Amino acid sequence: MIAYETKVGTIEVSPEYFAKLIGNAASSCFGVAGMAPHGKQKLRNLVSKKEYTDNGVKITGNIDKIDIDLHIIVAYGMNINAIAKSITHKVKYVVTETTGVKVGKVTVRVDGIKE
Repeated sequence: MIAYETKVGTIEVSPEYFAKLIGNAASSCFGVAGMAPHGKQKLRNLVSKKEYTDNGVKITGNIDKIDIDLHIIVAYGMNINAIAKSITHKVKYVVTETTGVKVGKVTVRVDGIKE
């Protein structure tokens, strides 16, 4: 839970909200075929056939700065470097504009290619 004080009171933002926000921003970028689950998310997906929006997203940090680790699947024939740059810029912009939290580092890992 990331919480910060304002003049009006305390604002708390859950990690699930960040994961969904970041997952939607990254998967909407051109060339991204989907998000790849990692770690405990793989087990969760094996048990449940439901599609989760936080697949492939790992967030660390606090209210001052968060770091984001993304696992993606790209479409075949796309420029991976251009896709990674696009995702990095879009995720930083969306998170900062929506929540006001600064994004330190966005790491994009390509876990697969989809034809």
